[in-house]
Amino acid sequence: MKIPTIIYNDKLLFKNVEGITLFPFIILKEKYKGNSEEILKHEFIHIKQQIEMLVIPFFIIYLLEWFVKLFKYGGKAYNNISFEREAYANEDVTNYTKIRKFWAWTKYL
Repeated sequence: MKIPTIIYNDKLLFKNVEGITLFPFIILKEKYKGNSEEILKHEFIHIKQQIEMLVIPFFIIYLLEWFVKLFKYGGKAYNNISFEREAYANEDVTNYTKIRKFWAWTKYL
C-alpha cells in the first residue's frame, strides 16, 4: 500500500468537511478528483504531523487543543488549532513537507 492512500468519497465526510487525514488515508470530497493539488498539500502536512506524533497522540492533542480553543475562539477554534495553522500557513510553500522541521507545528501553539 502506498502511503498515503487517497480516497475520494463524499459519503465518508461530514457535509462541511472538504478533506480529512486519518493516517495512512487522505479522504477528500469527490469534487477534488483530478484537481486536488492544493488540498493535498494541506493534507500531506497532516500526514507528516501524524507520523511524527505516532498517530494516536496527534489526535489526542488535536482534540484537546480544539476543546480548549473552543472556549477562547468559539466557532473559530478549528482555525486556531496549531496543526491546522501550520498546514494553512504552508500549503502553498513548494516542497514544504520535505523542508519542514521536526515538530514544526509547535511554533503555532
